[in-house]
Amino acid sequence: MNDGFWQLLHEALGPDLSEFGDVPGLVRAIFRLCLAAVLGGVIGMERTVHSRPAGLRTFMLVAVGSAAFVLISEQIGIQEGDLSRVIQGLLTGVGFLGAGVIFRTTEPSQARGLTTAAGIWLTASLGMAVGLGRPASALLIALLTFAILSRLGRRLELAVKLRVRRRLRDQAQL
Repeated sequence: MNDGFWQLLHEALGPDLSEFGDVPGLVRAIFRLCLAAVLGGVIGMERTVHSRPAGLRTFMLVAVGSAAFVLISEQIGIQEGDLSRVIQGLLTGVGFLGAGVIFRTTEPSQARGLTTAAGIWLTASLGMAVGLGRPASALLIALLTFAILSRLGRRLELAVKLRVRRRLRDQAQL
């Protein structure tokens, strides 16, 4: 009974699962997509905690989507030149998504959401790295991104702004 069921299931779903080739291929795909979700979630968590326009789910979806596009391209045996077009299209699409979180304020030459948009764009790059089988690069991208978005990055930005203001003030006094 059980053998017949599994045989029937294999016959029915075999062609649909053949893209993975074998169990290691399936495990590799699951690992890559889950890792992309986790790394995107780490960045998204920081944005959610600070009540930014795009948060946890958005960043996870961007990372998983980016990983999926390049993973599927790799599975179908796409050539390197064609893969570069997939990546270009992906970055263009993610750019439009990022543009959706940017808006102008009432003050001239002021805009909000630029950091979130840049984070979305960078999250796509870590998703692509994971999808291409470069988890160490993706982890490094995620760690650097998180550090930049965290208090460390904010403190660095504040220190630079204060230094520039002091320098401008000192030049004005001359």
